[in-house]
Amino acid sequence: MRLTSIAVAIAATFAAAAAEAKEFRSSDVHPLDYPTVQAVAYMGKLISERTGGKNSIKVFGQSTLGSEKDTIEQTKIGALDMVRVNVAPFNNIVPATIVPSLPFLFKSTAHMRRVLDGPIGDEILAAMEAQGFIGLCFYDSGSRSFYSGKKAIRSIADTKGMKIRVQQSDMWVAMMQAMGANATPLPYAEVYAALKTGVVDAAENNWPSYESSRHYEAAKIYSLTEHSMAPEVLVFSKKIWDGLSKEDQAIIRAAAKQSVPYMRKLWDEREASSRKTVEAAGSQVISDVDKKSFSDAMAPVYAKFAADPKLQDLVKRIQATP
Repeated sequence: MRLTSIAVAIAATFAAAAAEAKEFRSSDVHPLDYPTVQAVAYMGKLISERTGGKNSIKVFGQSTLGSEKDTIEQTKIGALDMVRVNVAPFNNIVPATIVPSLPFLFKSTAHMRRVLDGPIGDEILAAMEAQGFIGLCFYDSGSRSFYSGKKAIRSIADTKGMKIRVQQSDMWVAMMQAMGANATPLPYAEVYAALKTGVVDAAENNWPSYESSRHYEAAKIYSLTEHSMAPEVLVFSKKIWDGLSKEDQAIIRAAAKQSVPYMRKLWDEREASSRKTVEAAGSQVISDVDKKSFSDAMAPVYAKFAADPKLQDLVKRIQATP
């Protein structure tokens, strides 16, 4: 009887452990070999090691679970554990995310990384909790530039009247309007077809996205406007998070932070290889861009979207960061 009792107790212990085990589901719009997807998979590896295999992450790429907007909504209600998106879709949800999305804000990639790795980055991530999200970390999204199948974009005069795809964000629509363009908000998965069929004249994104999505097949002129360094952000559902132990929460936070340098190494390598790939495929890179003509036109965007004193202070602190 004693042996039976021990066996039952052991079985109950294992059953309880199994019941607590969790494979967190994370969504991404990019393919499985993309740096953000690989970084979240690496984070899952760290979590599995540190929880003795109890917890892990399964990443669903290529918009399998929906668009960025859709998966943000799923994460908020707890139907999805995690999501990796650009900060732009959060602009209408968490006002603080507007600031790193502002055009021509960061002086360089190094400057952007210093800002987001420090207290300002932590402040923006913390602001997400009130809206049902736990901000874990920022990933790089590179410099975003315009690409078109019709004409080179060398100055703001060239964007006038163009139909340009933008992310589903009011601020991005305003940016295009300030350039005299007709903004067309579309989910990422629809951009290739829109470029091919002429629904839009141009789109804008970084080198790896331009290459991995094969947008270069439909838009072979890439103009280095580098108008935005809006980062990617990884968030966790607060509804799910609140049900985790403090120990598991700490492990997830630490693993997320440690996935950042891993992602950046992959990112830097991918940017170089992506540019090489599209140039070899015949894409024309326009480097003689009058960036000042674009940045000078952005005053109304800052006035409208960073009008709140708290956001203005955030902008000033970022600009003052060496």
